[in-house]
Amino acid sequence: MSHAGGFCSKNNPESKKPYETPALSELQRLVWNRGGSDNHVDQVWPNLYLGDAWAARRKTILQSLGITHILNAADGPYNINTGARYYRDQPIQYYGVQAFDDTSFDISIFFNEAADVIHKALNTGGGKMFVHCAMGLSRSATLVLAYLMIYENLTLVEALKTVDSHRGICPNTGFLSQLRVLDIKLNSERKAAPDL
Repeated sequence: MSHAGGFCSKNNPESKKPYETPALSELQRLVWNRGGSDNHVDQVWPNLYLGDAWAARRKTILQSLGITHILNAADGPYNINTGARYYRDQPIQYYGVQAFDDTSFDISIFFNEAADVIHKALNTGGGKMFVHCAMGLSRSATLVLAYLMIYENLTLVEALKTVDSHRGICPNTGFLSQLRVLDIKLNSERKAAPDL
């Protein structure tokens, strides 16, 4: 299965061997082999952008990219407090998640909700979603990875490689561990589902 714009290709030479979720240490190694850019904002999937607070506050950049939806993964008074009012003069739908970039923070409670928001935005005519946190490396990257796993049926390894090829990301160890739990769950569901 390949996607437009060279974003993902499932031509895995090991596809005969069933996929198993790697150990956390192996996932960390994948993250440390950073490949993508460190721009303020990068397109990591068709019409899905990942970036930092600097880009989130630059309305001219958001306009030039045609952003229609924003998911702030660092919402709230102690984080990137933009909120819907900040964009009220823009044709942008805003969604905020109050996540903290801390290994003990449970970001998995937002996986399905954030994935739904991203999915709906991308399926709106001309929809372009910008997901950000402070640096665009951990919280926002984690929610984008969860979306790719839940809605685009990528494994965690495929999602990491896909996003990292466009933007260097670095989810903290706690977030990687929570993504690993999601990967194991989705993988077992895929194995249980009859091939269509």
